[in-house]
Amino acid sequence: MPDPMSEGGARIRLCLGGVTLAGRLAGSVPGRALADRLPLTLTFRDYNGVEKLAPLGAPLPIEGEPSGADPDIGEIGWYAPSGDLVLYYGRVGYWLGIIRLGRYEGDPGIVQAQPDGAQVTIELAD
Repeated sequence: MPDPMSEGGARIRLCLGGVTLAGRLAGSVPGRALADRLPLTLTFRDYNGVEKLAPLGAPLPIEGEPSGADPDIGEIGWYAPSGDLVLYYGRVGYWLGIIRLGRYEGDPGIVQAQPDGAQVTIELAD
């Protein structure tokens, strides 16, 4: 199966804490489904000192996706069991239910510095 992160999808912007980070969603089915929902403003909270989570609401289609993943720092994911969109700024390891959706560029410390309750707007950049 091809790596979904190598398939170019929609260019995006993440606006958080007065800073804008560029990014790109994967060209995968769930990546395209998220792009179709943009723009979104979500309220994030920290989890375990390695990621920021926000409820996405309706689930994303994941048929054909791997059952889990080990996301890299700077990736955007969806944790299917809880329905949360995730911005990774630390190493989490492999977990069942993680779906890789894309990447953001720039200093992951900017994501890490956002307090619980921070709102992040994700929008198409094209």
